[in-house]
Amino acid sequence: MARLTLAEALRQAIREEMQRDENVYCIGEDIGIPGGWGGAFTVTLGLEKEFPDRIINTPISEAGFFGVALGSSLKGLRPIVDVQYGDFLFCAMDQIANQIAKLRYMSGGKLKTPVVMRAPVGFTGRGAQHSQMLEPFFQCLPGIKILVPATAYDAKGLLKSAVRDDNPVLIFEHKLLYGAKGARTEPGSVDASSEIPDEEYTIPIGKGIVRRQGTDVTIIATLLMMHRACEAAEMLEKENIKAEIIDPRCLVPFDWEIVKESISKTGRIVIVEESPRNGGVGAEIAAKVAEEMLDYLIAPVKRVAAPDTPAPFSPALEKFYVSDAEKIVKAVKEIINISS
Repeated sequence: MARLTLAEALRQAIREEMQRDENVYCIGEDIGIPGGWGGAFTVTLGLEKEFPDRIINTPISEAGFFGVALGSSLKGLRPIVDVQYGDFLFCAMDQIANQIAKLRYMSGGKLKTPVVMRAPVGFTGRGAQHSQMLEPFFQCLPGIKILVPATAYDAKGLLKSAVRDDNPVLIFEHKLLYGAKGARTEPGSVDASSEIPDEEYTIPIGKGIVRRQGTDVTIIATLLMMHRACEAAEMLEKENIKAEIIDPRCLVPFDWEIVKESISKTGRIVIVEESPRNGGVGAEIAAKVAEEMLDYLIAPVKRVAAPDTPAPFSPALEKFYVSDAEKIVKAVKEIINISS
């Protein structure tokens, strides 16, 4: 067992899957440049030495290399596509939305598109075009599974499951969770490292986890916000408010049973996300809870999200823009007071 950062755990998962299956390969910009970083955030660092024919560097053409990934998947290969920034998924939107997501359905299951797409997200001082949280854009696109690992352990186990899945899978990875080791250091990084077992393991897609037990309020959060929610829970504990933290780990498919079980106990729910409030992940969760779990609630659903504006570049404005533990604590106290 060794303690790995999230980036290291992803790299280990890719290495193991490429060793296990010769049909697995990686494709993307600058992912295997000798002496380079191993992609924008070091995930593929050094893999070009072990797999010189299966770490494929591409021109700056997302539509092009997503098309290559799609075509090769139809012929039996299992590509892992590396996007330097999640925002660049929009450059390949036709390939993703109209082809990769739909071909298995349109062919009645005769075609398989086992394409894994890895995309860094999160606000890290890069402004409106390199910081977006992309989950809401893809959550409404049928045909693609969406994973949001918040720890190194989950990142490895979910990536391995994604590679073996016959459906397309999109993995969002937060830039502040990769870890500060190696060639790329992100200011403000959060420790998402984990003890990784020596033996192989996978994590089932669509299964959430309770990060912290509580009885007074359920907080649902993913990626960086899961860590912020845990900070908030520590603060609330000092005021004798016990928060239960749920990390869905997957947005599509979503583990509704774990949510139902939690709010049947707590009667209150706060949904935290880094993306803007309008049409966000929190809106979908809130709607489902209102439709099917309303009888459990003793207070209105509360959402904590970013303002409905593009991400600011100014560090001071970004600090205001992104939710933190204090904002989560404030939201929890509001619904506690309403229902007390």
